[in-house]
Amino acid sequence: MKAVVWTAYGPPDVLQLRDVARPVPRDHELLVAVRATTVTAGEVEMRRFRFWNILTVPLRLYFGIFRPRGERIPGQEFAGDVVAVGDAVSRFEVGDRVCAHAGFGFGGYAEYATVSENGIVASIQEGVSFEDAATLPTAGLYGNYFVTRAAPGRGQSVLINGGGGSIGSFAIQLARRAGAEVTAVDRTDKLEFMSSLGAAHVIDYTHNDFTRNLDAYDLILDVVDKSNFHRAAPSLKPGGLYLHSNLSLFRLIQSKFSRHRGQRRSRFVSEGESRQALTTLLGMVANGELEVAIDRRYPLEETADAHEYAETGQKRGHIVIHVE
Repeated sequence: MKAVVWTAYGPPDVLQLRDVARPVPRDHELLVAVRATTVTAGEVEMRRFRFWNILTVPLRLYFGIFRPRGERIPGQEFAGDVVAVGDAVSRFEVGDRVCAHAGFGFGGYAEYATVSENGIVASIQEGVSFEDAATLPTAGLYGNYFVTRAAPGRGQSVLINGGGGSIGSFAIQLARRAGAEVTAVDRTDKLEFMSSLGAAHVIDYTHNDFTRNLDAYDLILDVVDKSNFHRAAPSLKPGGLYLHSNLSLFRLIQSKFSRHRGQRRSRFVSEGESRQALTTLLGMVANGELEVAIDRRYPLEETADAHEYAETGQKRGHIVIHVE
């Protein structure tokens, strides 16, 4: 089968299209003919491997110290048709349309991928396209978990830093549905896009610093980790909460013991992996309650180009890779 293989740590051209062996599903696994997958910020960071946090050493040991070990195929999320099932599978059958979160197992950048039926995998409802479904198992769940953890009340003011990206595009809509007044922050060319998703206010970070808006927000959701609690805390109202996803030791300690004047707090948010939440999001898309914003589409053989575009910071919403 055709697959994009991660050959080294570095720029987009380390992703190369190759012929590899088609995977065989084990007892509790599904074999999925992939129709669509995406480029997530996490995959771009992993490909480059320039970050440093408490997971860096174990991740290097897992993937390979100097270069990825074996024929490593990226792709955290994908959607497609079930074409075979393992002997012990009971929840799915051949012909089902599914989307799945592969996590660090990856595998989505290929014509076929396997996933455990006990993992984060859900049936795609009628009326939901493969490309829309493929955006939900990572960014959709992450955006949902940010808003769920924040639990905004009706009329509360919520700022979403990075509102123009894949996670942010979902977080804006979900926070607005909860009744919050949403302020979204991103670059100049994404302001109109964020407004179209329901943000009541938009801030261009290239011209304005939201941290100068004192006592303005009940909640700050930093879905891109471009700020920090020390800088953002004065923008929170007394009792306000700052949520981030930067898994550094300093940030975790800060989240555990953070107290700023007025009892402002910082909390770490990890990805909310829930099969039920994924099914709920699929239902919202099917009912027209949640919009999937797709910026660009690329064929599998142009995956490196898709990663190159993702690195520009220009994408509004999602980048989808089609697999024929």
